[in-house]
Amino acid sequence: MAYHSSGRNSGVLHAGFYYSADSLKAKFTRQGNELMRKYCYDNHLRINECHKVVVAHDEEELKSLFELEKRGKANGVDIKLITEEELKEFEPNAVTYKYALWSPTTATVDPVEVNQCIKNELIKKGVTLFFDEPYKERIVGNTIRTSKRTIQAKRIINAAGLYADKVAKDFGFSKDFTIIPFKGIYLKYKGADKPINTNIYPVPNLKNPFLGVHYTVTVDNIVKIGPTSIPAFWRENYKSFANFKIGELFHILGWEARLFLLNSFGFRSLAFDEVKKYNRKYFTNLAVKMVKSIDAKGFKEWSKPGIRAQLLNVHTKELVMDFVVEGDADSTHVLNAVSPAFTGSMPFAKWTVDNYIDNQN
Repeated sequence: MAYHSSGRNSGVLHAGFYYSADSLKAKFTRQGNELMRKYCYDNHLRINECHKVVVAHDEEELKSLFELEKRGKANGVDIKLITEEELKEFEPNAVTYKYALWSPTTATVDPVEVNQCIKNELIKKGVTLFFDEPYKERIVGNTIRTSKRTIQAKRIINAAGLYADKVAKDFGFSKDFTIIPFKGIYLKYKGADKPINTNIYPVPNLKNPFLGVHYTVTVDNIVKIGPTSIPAFWRENYKSFANFKIGELFHILGWEARLFLLNSFGFRSLAFDEVKKYNRKYFTNLAVKMVKSIDAKGFKEWSKPGIRAQLLNVHTKELVMDFVVEGDADSTHVLNAVSPAFTGSMPFAKWTVDNYIDNQN
């Protein structure tokens, strides 16, 4: 359970200020933050109200910082622009240029613990769950074959993450998309001290969906930096050659080669920069500049890697920034459920039911 993205995400409950106000991400992140926080408190699950600051490096980054503030206010998010002097009150160790953004509703939880709680609720309500049983193929209509059985369903809901596009294609959907996987890894701080108490993020490149190397304070009060966004070579490319599939390698490498040659969305520089993060010194240096002092040698342990199932538009050669769902009266396909999909999962699920299931009945 929660073996892939559902359990391998950062556990951060994002506030919802990164996304333009007309996006599903903006709406679901703000609502999801409230709903997930309430769910954790109602079910006595651990939550770390560690908050977040977004810091700028120079005058150019201030423009994007102000844009984030503008988006946050348009989205109805509790967010505040603070001065360099005021930052000392919120996170004394953080460094910024003139201004920073303060996000009091950002928190961290344990995603596996949340999934376990939901699983137990579903079982109590009579839902049958099958694990370690991958989808194999669609036979005809809504009859599918898994690795262990044949299932006839009134309606298929495909939320297969890394394989969502492949499942959708069997039902005639995802014609404009394919998934390109990106590997995310964090470095944990194992020093005796606790250098920070608040999540510290850099100003991101607003043209792509990655937030840059940042500090996260986990629900266990462990400080970690990351993640990487390294292009993976097959869908479950977690470690070494585990889960290796030759067909996926050729398909994904083919797309990555095209993106590299065309330099779509700056993929060439992204790939070079991300591969360099395998060098621990380079990786830690990206984070060190956001704080006044820290023992860089304290970052000693790599976290369990996760894979981001990032949707690519095959016509425009651009990464899809917002959530994407396709479907008809027989099947529904959640194609792009990337970060902050964990935060927004509850309102996202309700919206999917309201728009793709209830209105088809």
